[in-house]
Amino acid sequence: MERLWAGWRSAYISGIAGGEDGCLFCTLLSGEDEESLILERTPLSFTVLNAFPYTSGHLMVAPIRHESEMQGLSPEEGSALFTGLQRATHALQEAIHPEAFNVGANLGREAGAGVPGHLHFHAVPRWGGDTNFMTSLAEVRVIPEDLHTTWQKLRAVWPT
Repeated sequence: MERLWAGWRSAYISGIAGGEDGCLFCTLLSGEDEESLILERTPLSFTVLNAFPYTSGHLMVAPIRHESEMQGLSPEEGSALFTGLQRATHALQEAIHPEAFNVGANLGREAGAGVPGHLHFHAVPRWGGDTNFMTSLAEVRVIPEDLHTTWQKLRAVWPT
């Protein structure tokens, strides 16, 4: 795969991704919401903008408690995650008007989880034609909007 230089990622990788005990999500929770791109915190879950998005507005919903297994979640935590996904897709619809969504989880490293130790779900907005020649030919994704601009748009419409 060809590489497209993105200097802004260096600060993210060195400043956040290492984190306490190596958990990105636990480290994000210890920071300020705007800096960490957290859109919502509840007693049991939080929603954060993905800093390495598949498309603009790619969100993740995770439990507050560090847990890697679905069966390790309490019923209340499972409900909080699903409610977080509902709220996330609602805000995405209001702010950036996608035509569809991919929602799911990669459970374990072998399933593609980038942070296998802390369970999380993805909400990925999709549009017709969003897989263009850059992805098809160069294996490069083009994200047309700065992450903090997307965060501000979503925060403005986040359900209360």
